[in-house]
Amino acid sequence: MGSSSQGSAAVAAARVDLCALDLMPVFAKEMIAGGVAGAFSKTAIAPLERVKILLQTRTNEFGSLGVLKSLKKVRQHDGFMGFYKGNGASVLRIVPYAALHFMAYERYRCWILNNCPSLGTGPLVDLLAGSASGGTAVLCTYPLDLARTKLAFQVNSSDQLSRSLKRACPLPTYGGILDVFRGVYSEGGMRALYRGVGPTLMGILPYAGLKFYIYEGLKAHVPEDYKNSVTLKLSCGAAAGLFGQTLTYPLDVVRRQMQVQSQQQHEQFGGTRITGTLQGLMTIKQTQGWRQLFAGLSLNYIKVVPSVAIGFTAYDTIKHLLRIPPREKKRSGHGPA
Repeated sequence: MGSSSQGSAAVAAARVDLCALDLMPVFAKEMIAGGVAGAFSKTAIAPLERVKILLQTRTNEFGSLGVLKSLKKVRQHDGFMGFYKGNGASVLRIVPYAALHFMAYERYRCWILNNCPSLGTGPLVDLLAGSASGGTAVLCTYPLDLARTKLAFQVNSSDQLSRSLKRACPLPTYGGILDVFRGVYSEGGMRALYRGVGPTLMGILPYAGLKFYIYEGLKAHVPEDYKNSVTLKLSCGAAAGLFGQTLTYPLDVVRRQMQVQSQQQHEQFGGTRITGTLQGLMTIKQTQGWRQLFAGLSLNYIKVVPSVAIGFTAYDTIKHLLRIPPREKKRSGHGPA
């Protein structure tokens, strides 16, 4: 009798949980799925992301070392936790960024299907929705990306070259995310917190669009029996990340260099200051060589494969666990939910 009562109570509790989950708005579930997927993928590749930023920005110290030697140097000077310096800001940024990115993609896609019938229901919808959602997410979270870059840019160097560079060209030292915000804001106000947002948008709009375009396009050609395969999703995500990053990588280099340059350096030592996307591309090519526009690209290939693949796969998996309805494939007779 007792066991029967306990069983009934368990079933009732399960039904309550089921009802609570079903009552949660779809957009909230999409944000949860996107945020968790973003945090998981970003933490997995944090050491490679740190080295990539150093290769892009600290050309005198890391430009000639390559990936493996750079990893060793970071470990030597900053210890194991040095691989994750700036990762707190990165995760703090990527959770709202990924949440907004995936949720906005679903909402924009639904809106396009219901309001722009001339565009059809094919990959073009994914391209436009992905681009718009990427731009929306960037504008909402860019100051956190700026903080992540400045924290990752710092290295506790002890070799003679690094000490001489610090004496000749002193750089601000930041103790955390809030410290970065205070320092950057005091330097140039709110405008300074969005330094480099132009190249970011120019890079993210095509990249985000291509990423969804390729991923959803590849999945659409997969037989139904294999659509839930984790290996297949990882492969589609990897292909999407590789192709999208290759086309937009120079813009990422311009963005990083704009983020780490400071007004203090410019006033003390002169030199050309990067103020815009096209001007930045030309300046880097003339002063550092065209190869610098692709500095760290090989490392980016290594990190993009697991990052995008894990992100898309985790998002699809969490969507399934949260019982989010299947994505709409065609126009409905009413507006988006």
